[in-house]
Amino acid sequence: MKPIIRVESLSKRYRIGARKMHNSLRDTVAAMVRSPLNRPRNGESVADESIWALKDVSFEVAPGEVVGIIGRNGAGKSTLLKILSRITKPTKGRVALNGRVGSLLEVGTGFHSELTGRENIFLNGAILGMSRQEIDRKFDQIVAFAETERFLDTPVKHYSSGMTVRLAFAVAAHLEPEILIVDEVLAVGDAVFQKKCLGKMNEISRAGRTVLFVSHDLSAVNALCQRAILLHEGSIAMSGTAVEVSAYYLDRANKLYSAITWASPPQGKSDEIELISATITQRGVATSAIDCREPLTINLEYMNKLVLPNSRFFIVVRNIKGEVLFTTSDYDANEVVERRAGRFSSTVTIPGELLKSGTYFGTVGADIKNDRIIFAENDILHFDVFESGDDTLAERHKRVGLIAPVLSWQTTKKEF
Repeated sequence: MKPIIRVESLSKRYRIGARKMHNSLRDTVAAMVRSPLNRPRNGESVADESIWALKDVSFEVAPGEVVGIIGRNGAGKSTLLKILSRITKPTKGRVALNGRVGSLLEVGTGFHSELTGRENIFLNGAILGMSRQEIDRKFDQIVAFAETERFLDTPVKHYSSGMTVRLAFAVAAHLEPEILIVDEVLAVGDAVFQKKCLGKMNEISRAGRTVLFVSHDLSAVNALCQRAILLHEGSIAMSGTAVEVSAYYLDRANKLYSAITWASPPQGKSDEIELISATITQRGVATSAIDCREPLTINLEYMNKLVLPNSRFFIVVRNIKGEVLFTTSDYDANEVVERRAGRFSSTVTIPGELLKSGTYFGTVGADIKNDRIIFAENDILHFDVFESGDDTLAERHKRVGLIAPVLSWQTTKKEF
């Protein structure tokens, strides 16, 4: 099957800091006084430096495929989409697009601020090559989806960012482009609108059209996309199934951007207990990318240097805001742990269908019950939880509360 998008050896270079010196007579005289031997010439360039936003990127997308583009800020995602949308030209390489493209890259992209919402709908349709009759046929659906009926005849410059995004997405999605390109702009909308948009993109993909979707919400990427591409510093770091690529990204993001990942626990902090390792596994594999639907296990290895009666190990898990979700201790176990000198390993399993999607940290420590703390390694554990499967934005992740357990309910009809 002929690909609908083919990207070959695509590179994009930007010059930064370069500027021309267009001096007035006063500027020229002042410069001559300060540095008589270095006379600037009109039109002279200074501080010319360049960066490669994209470097030798190649991939293909088949008709009807939904592909997620992920990576940290500055990875080259937006530059790639701007080239695909023909907003900017590549420095090297080529792009072949075999279909009409609808893009939603930034708030208000493609809108004329002085025109009304109604006029912008027709303007965008004309840009996509649609006839007035085609736009008329879709007009009511666009307005209903955007929920901007009251403001249709108001200039877009008076719209809030949320209203602008709603209308822009409605236009891009309903005017039937063969290729729909959506950047992180949906983050501007509220949760209800985001879910509505993701549902619409699912509908578009089922109709056989192609979607390129950039998002930092890996749960949405996993639910919407069959395939994902990870960009790192302008190059493709990995391409594959959405679940595999997002797990790779979460598991290695720190390694990609820093020489320090999970630092080894400092040695010598306690002359009583030495923490040797603290790791997380899921499905028997060490990872920091956790599927919220399945249990995860925290594994500890440590050395008791002394006999320590009444000592216990504890773990405090908190979210990225610093809020404590729960604390667990090996005193929860029924059997009595003999606290003699020697090397030990402990494991604790956190059940699946408990945590919300997000980033979490774990502090590991030991204390003497009701007496004193022996040591504590703050945030030595770090893991990211995502929602797998087809539930685009699982309702339980939006519930009030720090966790979102799936509990057993039983309902029976009472007979009177």
